Amino acid sequence: MMQKILKRSACVLSLIFIILLQGSFTALAVTSAEVEAALNDTAEYIYNTVKNPQVGSIGGEWAIIGLARSGYEVPEEYYQDYYATVEEYVKACNGVLHKKKYTEYSRVILALTAIGKDPANVAGYNLLTALGDYDKTIWQGLNGPIWALIALDSGSYDMPQNSEATTQATRDMYVDRILECQLPDGGFSLFGGTAAATEGDMVADPDITGMALQALVKYQYRDDVKKVTEEALECLSKMQKSTGGYASWGTTNSESVVQVIVALTELGISLDDPRFVKNGYTLLDNLMTFYIPGQGFLHTANGSGSNQMATEQAFYGLVAAWRASEGKNSLYRMDDALHISASENNRPETGKGLEGKHPDITSIPIIYPGKTFPDISAHVNQPAIEALASRGVINGKSDMSFDPDATMTRAEFAAIVVRGLGLSESMIGVFSDVTADSWYAGYVGAAYSYGIVNGKSESIFDPAGTITREEAATMIARAAELAGMDTDMNDGAVRDMLAQFIDYVTASDWARRSLAFCYREGILSQQDLNIRPKDAIKRCEVAGMLFNMLGAANLI
Repeated sequence: MMQKILKRSACVLSLIFIILLQGSFTALAVTSAEVEAALNDTAEYIYNTVKNPQVGSIGGEWAIIGLARSGYEVPEEYYQDYYATVEEYVKACNGVLHKKKYTEYSRVILALTAIGKDPANVAGYNLLTALGDYDKTIWQGLNGPIWALIALDSGSYDMPQNSEATTQATRDMYVDRILECQLPDGGFSLFGGTAAATEGDMVADPDITGMALQALVKYQYRDDVKKVTEEALECLSKMQKSTGGYASWGTTNSESVVQVIVALTELGISLDDPRFVKNGYTLLDNLMTFYIPGQGFLHTANGSGSNQMATEQAFYGLVAAWRASEGKNSLYRMDDALHISASENNRPETGKGLEGKHPDITSIPIIYPGKTFPDISAHVNQPAIEALASRGVINGKSDMSFDPDATMTRAEFAAIVVRGLGLSESMIGVFSDVTADSWYAGYVGAAYSYGIVNGKSESIFDPAGTITREEAATMIARAAELAGMDTDMNDGAVRDMLAQFIDYVTASDWARRSLAFCYREGILSQQDLNIRPKDAIKRCEVAGMLFNMLGAANLI
């Protein structure tokens, strides 16, 4: 990366010299080959990271949309499994994805459209209907009408009639709502132009401005829309930094430049348009500065590692750019969408487990749809935590806190594994430090009875003791075998799998086979540089491991 920056700096100095001599300027845009290479690399990363996409803004719809629109080869079963998850979620919600945030409907509609599924009939529910309620759709600020239009227009859906709406929506009403919220500087913000606006909302935000333009694409036949579009483009041009990117809420980030890239490609404007080239840098030049080969994208340039939300958004930004360069339909013009067959031939029913699982193991249905915690927003393990929390498998420290980086006790670990496998509690009275009236007694008893956990001795369990990463891997591997997974690996395979990690020799002999199995099956990520076997495992890491195991065992 540093070599690229130094090379680019040299090019910029050369160009300045040319400008002084000739008064002309040529943009230093990344090549289409570079974009396609980064796209394929990021597609592979997302596919391997988001193994079991859920209904959610991270590890869910944006990953599905990006992959489905990217041309990257994904097995049909991947999308079929996602659709089955959506059906389960919709049934658990009784068709109500959220009582206030109607962008939940829009996001799911877009993902279903991208894979050729009908959002008007998901487990018997019409997800389009909600967007016919004008008042509820605009409750979120400008996000509501923006994404309602993008979703409805993605599949050219008729405006749904909502018999329960106080105000029946029309497309023109949503367009008018966006136009009337335009700020004096020509751009848009989340609540600018509404009664909920604060002082900070009176300055355009590049993300919202880009999204507003995406929503207005199909309404350019209206003179007022065309006028606002040109003013918003001028605003975005003025807001663009000398590096080719954008700052939102005072922070230069990758997501903001993505929304502008998508806006231009939806409008059919070249990404090399002189209005969006600053100091020789294009939007794509800027986006690529956040790219980490093999690991996705950073949120900010000084970030400490790839960010899942930033990666998924940067990915569909690359997809939008690639589709434009190839002359394909834009990201959100989905009449060419990949159709996913509904055929289930020779395929086990999602969530029913593997053929060799223990008969006592059952999949756990969603009972708390939409369950989340404020402190896991944009966390890499957010999809896993939400999927388990929605099934009552894992709890927060409170309703408002999950505390993802806290350690986990042996009792807590036993509880979530037993719940995750759908096993019944069992009182065994083996351990003197597990009293019958303790909340975890039945979970420890069940985990011990099924061979998932052992005591520290014949009579001591140590329920308050913390779990290390190698201990967690060993217990998860035992649970996986109980769930019907093949955990067998010979010594050579174990050695080959673990040798890629710098610290593999520090893992205990008794844990190495289980660790190797967890890495082989994607329960642990091979992207990690170290195993850290003796480190106390975090709550977020346990959630990730259990979620990945349940997904591989076809239990979630």
